[in-house]
Amino acid sequence: MKRYITKKVWTLWLLTAGLGAAVTTARAQDIAQIAKSDPLIITGAVGTNNTFYHSSMGSSYATPFSSTFYASMNISVYGFSMPFSVYYATNGNFSFSYPHFSFNASPTYKNWTLHLGQRSMSFSNYVMAMPFNGVGIEYNSQHLRAGGFYGILRKAVNDDPENPNARTPQYQRTGWGGKVGVGSSSNYIDLYFLRAEDKLSSLYDAWRLTTPAAEDLVVGAKGRLSLGSWMSLQANVAGSVFSDDVTADTLKVEQLMRWDKIFAARYSSLARFAGDVSLNLNVLGVNAALTYKMIQPQYKSLGVSYLSNNLHSLGVSLSTMLFKFLSLSGSFSGQADNLSKQQEYTTSGYVYNGNMGFSLGQHFSLNTGYSGYRQMQSDGTAHVLDSTRVNRIMHNLFLSPAISFGGEALTHNLSPSFSYTLNKDLNPFTNKGKDGISTDVMTLAAGLGYSLGISSWGLNLASNYSHQQSVGYGMKYSTDAVSLGTSRSFLEDDALQASLNFSFALNNIIGQGRNMSYGADLSLGYTLKEVHVFSFTAGYNRFNNLNIVNAEEVAEYERYKGYDLSCSLNYNYTFSLLEIKHKEKEEATQQNAQKYNLK
Repeated sequence: MKRYITKKVWTLWLLTAGLGAAVTTARAQDIAQIAKSDPLIITGAVGTNNTFYHSSMGSSYATPFSSTFYASMNISVYGFSMPFSVYYATNGNFSFSYPHFSFNASPTYKNWTLHLGQRSMSFSNYVMAMPFNGVGIEYNSQHLRAGGFYGILRKAVNDDPENPNARTPQYQRTGWGGKVGVGSSSNYIDLYFLRAEDKLSSLYDAWRLTTPAAEDLVVGAKGRLSLGSWMSLQANVAGSVFSDDVTADTLKVEQLMRWDKIFAARYSSLARFAGDVSLNLNVLGVNAALTYKMIQPQYKSLGVSYLSNNLHSLGVSLSTMLFKFLSLSGSFSGQADNLSKQQEYTTSGYVYNGNMGFSLGQHFSLNTGYSGYRQMQSDGTAHVLDSTRVNRIMHNLFLSPAISFGGEALTHNLSPSFSYTLNKDLNPFTNKGKDGISTDVMTLAAGLGYSLGISSWGLNLASNYSHQQSVGYGMKYSTDAVSLGTSRSFLEDDALQASLNFSFALNNIIGQGRNMSYGADLSLGYTLKEVHVFSFTAGYNRFNNLNIVNAEEVAEYERYKGYDLSCSLNYNYTFSLLEIKHKEKEEATQQNAQKYNLK
């Protein structure tokens, strides 16, 4: 009787914990589908990882032997999951994790979605772009959208002010907002608003003296107007009224005081604007877009973690497809900051690129392109000295073809690559640096990869060679690397997986020295009855200093010569402890079993 009662208590605890805590990992769940989910599924896993490491440089990098043991269990109740895990390491580390009893779920019913706990909703990126911890509701149909939420946007950090290691304090931030929109994806208009504020009582009085609390009211709108499939106009705008200090005196202006219940205008308040607009055209297979963006100085929304401001940009882009096998695209945009004219200096720049993609069936493809960036500095509130003026340009060119050939028995893949990058200082006063050495940096890289697949053996072979050379700041550096690898499956159902890889690299700093490294890695994995997984990995890496040294430099020479050896043996077992499936699924499983037995 005692064992029966104990079993009932444990079952009740598991079910209660599962219903209350499982929602910590639940995604949007359709209420209509919950009843069709399995009532109770309990699964888990246990395993161990064991590693040996040895280095000729000593044991300061890692311990020679380390072992870890772990176990996990997941309880699923009507589609909601509740995971538990325990972890132990031979170095003394021990941890146990379990679901916190908080509700984080977004159940849906027809066109309605209810948000509970740590959730997020789709808003304008100028208004709200972070999750909230609270409650929200959304309605989405083909031509009508609406929603609202209330919750905590940021937790308080309220350490003891007398603690010398206290973290930077911050207020608890709460917010509420809503949205409404009509129209389809081609023509629509959406309106948004957010009201957020810091809670003064969430910090000690001592912190409040040096930590101002903020509040804001943000409204925004997004829309799209399309004329057939050949032209569309999109806009995304927002306005924010923001106060850096909610303890500042309010403005005694009659026109503003009537809005005090929504937002109190203070001497610390600012009103700012942000937005972007784009015109999109599709004419004779050519797609074009013209985009303008402006974010006023000090624009801020408490619903956005970070947003660059005090800038504007204008850009154009083009793309098209020719003959069904040639794609072309390009873009050009310019950006400048210091709209307030209060920065010490003004920074402007241009970003531009062009790309081409070419393909002939499944056997040959080519991607090539160019990208560049120009950065310039001009006067702001201060005059920029020619001797320190920022004036740089960067060029990047790449070429990447791919060739595939062969049949079902043998498949060959060849992938050469090439890239060239130049970062050049156009200011003659700073180009030579303090020591008269050029600050320009040029990098050249080339590579060639080849792979061979032999289907009858289940074997894959791969090789790769790469060369990179960089010149800049009075130094010339080059590296050459080669790798060879193979992998194959063995036994029935590919239960045994094996791979072996070799690598070699030669590094050379012209005039300073050379070093070489090479190594090998082996990996074996075996699966038994789909629940037992054994794996073994081993690696050896050696590095040598190739410089010619004299007797006085022997100690320095030995510092850059040695090897590393490591191996790891791992095991994992997965199990199903209890399964109470939905009636329809259980019947289907039994029917399949009967059919199998009949055969």
